[in-house]
Amino acid sequence: MFNQRIVYLCTSLLLIQGVNNTMAQGIPAFLVDIGPYKDFFLAKIADSRKFDIERKEKKHGLSDLLAPVTNDDYYIIKNDNAAKVELGKFLFYDKILSGNKNISCATCHHGLADTGDGLSLPVGEGGQGLGITRNTGKRRHKIHERVPRNAPPVFNLGAYEFAAMFYDGRVEVDPSFPSSCFTPAGDDLPQGLDGVLACQAMFPVTSPTEMAGQAGENRIADATANDNLPMVWHLLAKRLRRNNEYVQLFKAAYPEIRRKKDITFVHAANAIAAYEAVTFRADSSPFDQFIRGNRKALSKMAKKGMRIFYGKAECGTCHSGKFQTDQDFHAIAMPQIGPGKGHGATGHEDFGREAVTGDMGDRFKFRTPSLRNIALTAPYGHDGAYDTLEAMVRHHLDSIFSIKNYDQKQVSLPSRKDLDRIDFLVQNSPELVEQIANASELSEIQLSDNQFQNLIAFLHALTDPNSIDLRKTVPKKVPSRLRLHD
Repeated sequence: MFNQRIVYLCTSLLLIQGVNNTMAQGIPAFLVDIGPYKDFFLAKIADSRKFDIERKEKKHGLSDLLAPVTNDDYYIIKNDNAAKVELGKFLFYDKILSGNKNISCATCHHGLADTGDGLSLPVGEGGQGLGITRNTGKRRHKIHERVPRNAPPVFNLGAYEFAAMFYDGRVEVDPSFPSSCFTPAGDDLPQGLDGVLACQAMFPVTSPTEMAGQAGENRIADATANDNLPMVWHLLAKRLRRNNEYVQLFKAAYPEIRRKKDITFVHAANAIAAYEAVTFRADSSPFDQFIRGNRKALSKMAKKGMRIFYGKAECGTCHSGKFQTDQDFHAIAMPQIGPGKGHGATGHEDFGREAVTGDMGDRFKFRTPSLRNIALTAPYGHDGAYDTLEAMVRHHLDSIFSIKNYDQKQVSLPSRKDLDRIDFLVQNSPELVEQIANASELSEIQLSDNQFQNLIAFLHALTDPNSIDLRKTVPKKVPSRLRLHD
């Protein structure tokens, strides 16, 4: 490698009041007549400085950062079809898609709650209110159970790399199926869906707890109880066809729709996916600006935290890639709260990915979440067990200690005696907690207080400022004229 000291020496000599042959007589022969090589030496200095920067970044684990996020990373981008996005916005917030017309997609993924609901576990069909003020409903309309898993944020789901949806990945891209998606519906899932995000949008409306309602309450709930998903989608499409405003919106969004009978729920799911992908794209955080070349975008604390994130704390092992997720599934000893998913001897456990693959090695594994806007999307974990970002990070640093010393008071859940009695059945069983702990893939990591605070600063630097105020993403009314509030 070209000797850097020689480079600096030669250039300095060149700049001292003009080098001439007389002055050069006392200089070694290889420095004589340096003038013609000035550009060469300046170029070497630039290369050397660049090498210094790269060497320092490599030392701190920053050379592994990927290229910045671009439009090419998304299969749905702004202005692809503005009419479809507008239609999707109304459908996302309209309770017309629920069996009893009392809940919408946005109830659990609201723009005013950063695409979540602020609760550890959602209060689905039958509840009243929005966000942390939502209650469990009253009298015969009250909910039958809590939704078993936390409402995940919707940010960046229009990117190609998000090829699996839900915490257990039960909806995945799979070209071997007619719909191009592997889902619980199998071959019953219709064709024509724009991507895996649209495939995902087909399912909340088929859940009794989330949107469909209980058998006997409405025809959609009855079809769900009979596991007749095509009938659910057919009945919802018929509802939309009866609304003249929706018919016009569908015609504007889809040239192939000429008559109202052409409208299918696939069109609705594609529109919802387009709205989510365009509206909740988030890739302008200080971190994004930093990797696009603005070295001043991150504070000193955030830069130090980034080095810890990709270095000593080993966060980047799973939270890798452009969106800080390897899109894989891992067991991290997350405390189990809520009704569970019907697994285990009691039926109150949640085996996670195993329920999809049938592989016992996948027990207690859940998908690695993206960390964009992570500071906005509490509570954390597949069941919202941790109410603060700090608590979630500390769990990662010592997951075994954390699950065995879990503070149940931190959950964010509306209380109801019959629901409260089962919320901690698993967590109160030392035997079941031990099983979850033994499956953990995380190693204990020690950080100083300063290192911990720097790491938290970096996680806050993953917040896109455009996502902080999402009020304009919420419509003031919807075509069904159903209330946006309870």
